[in-house]
Amino acid sequence: EELPSKAIAVSEEMQNVFSVASKVGNFDATVLILGESGAGKEEVAKHIHSNSLRKNKPFITINCGAIPYNLLESELFGYQKGAFTGANTEGKKGLFEMADSGTIFLDEIGDLPLDFQVKILRVIENKEIMKIGALKSQPVDVRIIAATNRNLLQMVHEGKFREDLYYRLNIVQLVVPPLRDRRDDILPLSIYFLKTFNVKYNQKKRLTPEVIKRLINYSW
Repeated sequence: EELPSKAIAVSEEMQNVFSVASKVGNFDATVLILGESGAGKEEVAKHIHSNSLRKNKPFITINCGAIPYNLLESELFGYQKGAFTGANTEGKKGLFEMADSGTIFLDEIGDLPLDFQVKILRVIENKEIMKIGALKSQPVDVRIIAATNRNLLQMVHEGKFREDLYYRLNIVQLVVPPLRDRRDDILPLSIYFLKTFNVKYNQKKRLTPEVIKRLINYSW
């Protein structure tokens, strides 16, 4: 199967990750992707989507830590027209509704406030969303992939993450190793990005042996 351009997997570690990602693609099971920031979790999520029956449907990414708390509900679930002062007169589609029939990628799920986690749990369990101002819920068909750089199990023990949501998300778990643990990928990735930026900025930069050595030995 074809990998996303930035998901270069030469190392055995990453080939194993993408192999499992391909296998789970056609099963609608929820997937939890663990790994450090910048390890490539979103590329793995895209790979799962592109190897699924939903591949021609929307793939929507939500960075759970980047949306202000007071906007979470309207951004994710949308609102009915006239739901509150200043609301769009036509109402608004939420990101879950926009992802209907496709895949929704909940990045940094560990950053979701505890009281909002139950609303995500309800979507997973009931396959329904409730818009702000709506009198009844509406069905939504989405495949959920979640990711975090945090230790969710430890957060569960500390009471910072709902145990029931953790087990709902953790049906299939994929761990993306950091670049320092898959050094075979460093040079191919470096060459890929060098070529990309040479084209973008009309340059002819190259990697010297000394630079290559530093890149490979760097603690990514």
